[in-house]
Amino acid sequence: MNTKIDKALEYYNFKSKEILNYINKNNNLTIDDILEKSNELSILEYKITALEVAKEN
Repeated sequence: MNTKIDKALEYYNFKSKEILNYINKNNNLTIDDILEKSNELSILEYKITALEVAKEN
């Protein structure tokens, strides 16, 4: 079971870093772009937290 959790954590961490890089590298983002990406990022962070808790148990 831990291997599935580890794989999911690896994927979600990768996607999180990808979104952060996208936001940080673009100088011409609209407010809608920033809100959309921040919403995606918050969902990913929630999933990461939930998986880390599941991994501990």
